Amino acid sequence: MLATMLYAPGDVRCEEVAEPKILKPTDAIIKLSASCICGSDLWSYRGVRDVKDPLSMGHEYCGIVVEVGSAVKTVRPGQFVVGSFCLSDNTCPHCRFGFQSSCEQREFMTGAQAPYARVPLADGTLVATAELPSDDLIPSLLATSDVLGTGWYAADAAGVREGSTAVVVGDGAVGLMGVLSARQMGAERIIAMSRHKSRQDLALEFGATDIISERGDEGVARIKELTGGVGADSVLECVGTQESMTQAINCARPGGKIGFVGVPHGVTLDGQGLFFQQKSLLGGPAPVRRFLPYLMDLVLTREINPGKVFDLEIPLADVAEGYKAMDERRAIKALLRL
Repeated sequence: MLATMLYAPGDVRCEEVAEPKILKPTDAIIKLSASCICGSDLWSYRGVRDVKDPLSMGHEYCGIVVEVGSAVKTVRPGQFVVGSFCLSDNTCPHCRFGFQSSCEQREFMTGAQAPYARVPLADGTLVATAELPSDDLIPSLLATSDVLGTGWYAADAAGVREGSTAVVVGDGAVGLMGVLSARQMGAERIIAMSRHKSRQDLALEFGATDIISERGDEGVARIKELTGGVGADSVLECVGTQESMTQAINCARPGGKIGFVGVPHGVTLDGQGLFFQQKSLLGGPAPVRRFLPYLMDLVLTREINPGKVFDLEIPLADVAEGYKAMDERRAIKALLRL
């Protein structure tokens, strides 16, 4: 089958690989209905992460179960399933506390930019729908696997609640999903920080009430201006750079919360500054499995349409163009049809 492999920064290839097989009794094999490129894939594509050996790319997935291992009990062949990018048993103490992304057996999904994929820990990772969904819902269900679940976690970790003021730092796919999530959680005011017209438009469609284009200290000053000098109750940090993290922390009011889900690169924190600012931080890899049943239900009942975040659709064979388009910010998120 064709699959996406990353050989070096900027060197993405779609090439023939062996179809996946059951390796452990807890595995499942799924036939993907669609796949996509994640913003986090760009870290390796840009050379920020070392690529020592060819990487099998792709960690967002949904599709039809075709085979299960002998120990799998909760899903069966023929079912449509969605799974988290973090694989978990969903039974260990950390999972039971709702942090499946810190599961004692945690693995990270790979190889999902392909027609078929092996999903370890299938019982704890996969969530099945009651019936096969209509084709137009596939992009939105795919989004729940990572980008929506991560945006939701950012809002949850930031304590977004009914009537609150939320700021979203980052206008990539996760940031836009953070806007959608904050709206679903009842935020009264949602300020999206964005400089790009297409992303600003989608943020407004997803529920943003204000758009500001300033960054750094100027961005913080604009947030203070819009909040009467107070700052935001909740800030969603969806980038992972030093500038974005500093901006997020400084945008929050004393007692405010920052949910950070951008994978940190070169980020350091000032302990004394945090001490006197009196703000809470919670983040990390999103425990998507905690939210999956609810998010999938929102999609299946058509209450939300996160699939709109896919603004480029290409065949798997052209995956290199998808990476390039996202790297050059010509696309927010590329959907791969298989």
